[in-house]
Amino acid sequence: MAFHVRRIDYFSTTVRDDPGEAYKLLAILANLGVNLLAFTAVPIGPLHTQLTIFPEDSAKLTNEAKKNRLVLDGPHPALLVQGDDELGALAELHMKLTRANVNVYASTGVASFVLRAALNPSMGRTHALDG
Repeated sequence: MAFHVRRIDYFSTTVRDDPGEAYKLLAILANLGVNLLAFTAVPIGPLHTQLTIFPEDSAKLTNEAKKNRLVLDGPHPALLVQGDDELGALAELHMKLTRANVNVYASTGVASFVLRAALNPSMGRTHALDG
């Protein structure tokens, strides 16, 4: 199983756990031309959510954040691992990291897919969210 590993940076911010908070940040970043490699949103208690962004260009994000008064914590180092979606891929990756004595603080694995959701159940059909 082949992996492509590269070092990237991530940034985080904490927002109130209200509808649309992630959208606000993501829309701002898109409007500023900041491309993201990954994004996570994780609850931290009953009232807040931590948004973590992994930009393609850390310097661009840092500059745009300063110019637009965005409060971000970072940059922090991370590894972005990309590879084929195969059974056991994450286990193999973690085995290699363990053998290299790399302590994994946090890990998220995703496979490429088209997300489908019933956005309007009254219409009796499922709408694709991929465009």
